[in-house]
Formats: sequence, structure tokens, C-alpha cells
Amino acid sequence: MLNYLWLGLILCGIVLGVLTGKTEAVTAATFDAAKASLMTIAIPLGAVMALWLGIMRLAEKSGAVERLSTFLKPLLTRLFPEVPADHPAMGAMVMNIAANMLGLGNAATPLGLRAMQGLESLNPRPGTATNSMCTFLAINTSSVQLIPATAVGILAAAGAIHPTAIIGTALVATTCSFVTGVISVKLLQRLPMFSLPPMPSVMSGKTSESFTLSPVEPFKEFPLWKKTLLGGYVVLFALTIARLTLSGQPQASLPIALIQSISLVAIPFLIGFFPLYAALRGVAVYEEFIEGAKEGIQVALRIFPYLVAILVAVGIFRAAGGIDILTHLLSPLLDLIGLPPQVLPLVLVRPLSGSAATGLFAEIIKACGPDSYSAHLAGTILGGTETTLYVLAVYFGSVAIRKGRHALAAGLLADAAGVAASLAICRLVFR
Repeated sequence: MLNYLWLGLILCGIVLGVLTGKTEAVTAATFDAAKASLMTIAIPLGAVMALWLGIMRLAEKSGAVERLSTFLKPLLTRLFPEVPADHPAMGAMVMNIAANMLGLGNAATPLGLRAMQGLESLNPRPGTATNSMCTFLAINTSSVQLIPATAVGILAAAGAIHPTAIIGTALVATTCSFVTGVISVKLLQRLPMFSLPPMPSVMSGKTSESFTLSPVEPFKEFPLWKKTLLGGYVVLFALTIARLTLSGQPQASLPIALIQSISLVAIPFLIGFFPLYAALRGVAVYEEFIEGAKEGIQVALRIFPYLVAILVAVGIFRAAGGIDILTHLLSPLLDLIGLPPQVLPLVLVRPLSGSAATGLFAEIIKACGPDSYSAHLAGTILGGTETTLYVLAVYFGSVAIRKGRHALAAGLLADAAGVAASLAICRLVFR
């Protein structure tokens, strides 16, 4: 399915560019997108991944990942029956999902890529996505986000009276998207067109990274001074969260302020917690961090071709005016469902490019006002949906998956559900 979509974007963009006389813009967009895939995304992402994969290795070696996965084992074993309950991929998925819920994009992506590596280590068909991979990506492309920080920040910067008004509507939209994504991926995997191919008679000789953790001392045997030191670290950040939550926040906004405070301190907390926990467990933290960080650059190199492919296709289609033409053709349908014409470009671009969708959101605010219905609806859609094609390209590219099976269909269904829920809830709340 991704093959046809990619080819369709390129061919439609080129034909439209010729017909509309925008071939020069198409050419410029092609090279700009190719350059951006390396300079704007791959290199910065490689640096961020080096940091987080180093931290993740410390979490694995210290046993923290294994301990984290035990809390959600009952749910995860139902969602991922092919993955052993004690496999480190479970812990990586837990951390990725938690990071997504808090809106920690810089941390969520490397953790998700680490989880994909763990799932690939269980894959008997290299190059073809397993059911667990598709389920994990469906969860990522429809992940419940507690605070749509980007949309709220843009509204606040534009002078909105109540920039946090979209938090509740976005939570409803992203929850509907999540439920639809999980149900869709489980139903689609049963269809013959998405069935797994037969097992190869001779394995390709591929060797997967070992995910066996080093033995560590049980937590219950920690000396008192270690428990005190670790507890003091946790208490320090708990007090910081309490101070941020209570400072200058009205009583009615305490739940929102609490989530925002957790989001602010989560990354510093994790960067310090896992090295400290690993050191107390006797792990050589510096050496292990370096070993984990090496993987970041390697993964960035692996996903680079996939980034070039998807960003060039999207750039060609947008530069040729494809989004504008679709907006014009779909205008009768927009009137029927109550979607403002200004918001449709964001709906169409959102699965393709997060930065482009954010730019369109800013344009909607500028044209319609930060307190308009269109701005609230666009912010809800931005917070309730995900960049499906980008996520699939990065995650599948990190483990060289070429046949994504039903992951794209499930992600797009989740996006459609998020948009539909956004329309319904915003009509009730803001009109």
C-alpha cells in the first residue's frame, strides 16, 4: 500500500506541476526536501538518538526496563501476544508510549526505534513487518497525548484568551484515534491481503542484536544508603513538580498544570535517574552509555533513504498545488460535514508532515484569529492526530522493513477517526 501511495504522490505531483506550469517549483521542492531529510532531520535525529539510546542502554543493563515492563504486562501481553512477557522490547514500548503521552517527542522517537529493534530481533521474516510491529506503529500513530503542547503554545503566543481550551477536545480526539487504531490493526491483520508470507525455508543468515540483560543485584538487597540516595533524587523532582504546578495556576487548572509540570521535568529527571540507578546497580555507566550512543548514528544512517523517499514525494505534491486542488474539489463535502475550508489543508497534510501541519495551523490562526472556531478545530486536530507516513518511514526504515502490510491502513483509519472526533467534539464545545 505504501508503494502505491508513494508512487501516486510523485506522479500526481509531476503531472500537476507540468499542467499548472509549476515545474520550477516542483524541481526546487525536490532538492529542498532531499537536503532537509539529511540536514534538518537525519543529522539532528541521529544526535538526539545517540543521547537517548545511550540512556536506554543504561536502563536495560540496570534492569530498569525489565522492572518497568512488569507494570503493564497484563495489557501488553494481550496487545503483543507474539512478544515474550519478559522481553526487553516490552519495556522499551512502555517507555515510548509514556513519552508520547507526555508529548516528549525528542525522547519518544529514539525509545520507539529501540523498541522496533527489539521486535525485529523476534522477526522470522526479515523485511516484512510482524503483527507486533504493525500494532506498535498503530499505537504510535494514534498515541493518546495528554497535553497538545505545540498547539497550546502556538495559541498562547498568538494571544488566545484560553489557549488551554483545546486540551479537553484534543484528549477526546486522540482517545478515539487510539481506540480506532488498535481495533483496526487487530482486524486488518486477519484479512488475506495482509496475511504474513510463508516462513522462509532457509534463513537469510541475519543475526539480531542480543537483548539478554546482564544479571544485576535485586532491588531489595540495596543498602540503605543507596535507597536513600535514589529516594532523595525522586523526592527532589516530585517537589519540583509540585512547585511548578502550584505556582501561578488557578485551582481549576491544577490537573492541567500537573501534566504540564511533569512534561517540563520529565526529560531532566530521566537523564539523571537511569545513570544513577545503573551506577547503584554496579553498571559501568560511561562505557555502557557510549556503546548505546553508537547505535544512534547507525540508526540515523539506516533511516535516511526512507526519509528522502517520503519527504521528496510529499514536497513534490505540495509544490505542484496538489493540496490546493484537493481542497477545491472537496469543498462541497466540507460544507456537508461542517469542516471550514481553511482547515482542510491541515487535515490533508497532517499525516504527511508535522512541520508543514504546524505551519498551516499558524496560518489558520493568523487568518481566522486565535479564538475562532477554525483555530480551535485545527488545534484539536493537530493534537489528536499524528504524522502517520513520517512515523512509518522512520520506524520501518530503522529495521529495514520494506513490506509494512496493514500498518499504513490502520494509521490512516486512526487519523480519520481523530479528525471525525475533532469535528464532533468541537461542534459541541466551541459552537
